[in-house]
Amino acid sequence: MSVKQITSALVGVGLGSGVATFFWGKGASDDRGSVKISAPVHERNSSLGHGGKPDGVIQLKGSNINPAEFFKYGFPGPVHDLESREEFVSCYDRRTRNPYWVVEHITPDSLSGRNADRKNSMFMEDEQIPEKFRAKLRDYFRSGYDRGHQAPAANAKFSQKAMDETFYLTNMCPQVGDGFNRDYWAHLEYFCRRLTDKYNSVRIVTGPLYLPKKDPIDGKFRVTYEVIGNPPSVAVPTHFFKVIVAESPIGKGTSDEIAVGAFVLPNSPISNETKLIDFEVPVDAVERSSGLQLLNKFPESKKKALCKEVDCQIVVREFTKALPSPKQYPALPGPKN
Repeated sequence: MSVKQITSALVGVGLGSGVATFFWGKGASDDRGSVKISAPVHERNSSLGHGGKPDGVIQLKGSNINPAEFFKYGFPGPVHDLESREEFVSCYDRRTRNPYWVVEHITPDSLSGRNADRKNSMFMEDEQIPEKFRAKLRDYFRSGYDRGHQAPAANAKFSQKAMDETFYLTNMCPQVGDGFNRDYWAHLEYFCRRLTDKYNSVRIVTGPLYLPKKDPIDGKFRVTYEVIGNPPSVAVPTHFFKVIVAESPIGKGTSDEIAVGAFVLPNSPISNETKLIDFEVPVDAVERSSGLQLLNKFPESKKKALCKEVDCQIVVREFTKALPSPKQYPALPGPKN
């Protein structure tokens, strides 16, 4: 899929319209006033997650039925597993076994630390996720895909604990290895780190996308993606996004403006000769395709285009492939038939 097609699909298809509003617990009402619905939300640690009782009220005027009574058996969901780690915050999607998004904050100081070593970390299943919804180490075994960090380990060298946490599978998605995770994607991560040479604070939102593709036979758009594991349960994203917010330019005093850049990359090998700006898209395009709301509380008038403030290009380095492999738990056998 070309960059033009990617942008067209992102902007035009409008995936997830209205879905995020319901998932995040905001009420809707019928214009005629005959039905009033307030969607219930689960909470854990004052965030969306496990436990709690539905706080919504459903009233149907002129009727003695009570659909909300079903919740006495348990709230069906969806449940969002929100985890706050030392270097990132993540929200996990139980259906795809991938994160919805991962949010990071990097600074010149945080990247200057050298208190962690990747070789001391190991990939881990996240036991805070119920077993039936958890991505497993064996799901990736011989799958042909890398366990691709959304918050990279290299951003967490200030603490061994912080680096270890980046190896939870709730921070992973299946990614193509050669040509992507170990190459162009790693160069994009390095581009984000280099921004701290010019900004005191850089915030990054990363996540998977499942974009439609036009069927060459009937011309209809469909979303199709591979699922790995035994049984198949972990979705393989078609694309990945990064939304970057650069704050407080170094040496320019205080500023209430931010520089914003959004990029969408296909989960496939990408030539290192490809320009990074070829993958630049409007933030609105990421919102439409993901169902997420990004930067909606910040005035548009105070947002600058990142690629007009800095040179948006990758630096090709072979450092990723030279890194020692982290420790790994032995692969677990698959379920018996």
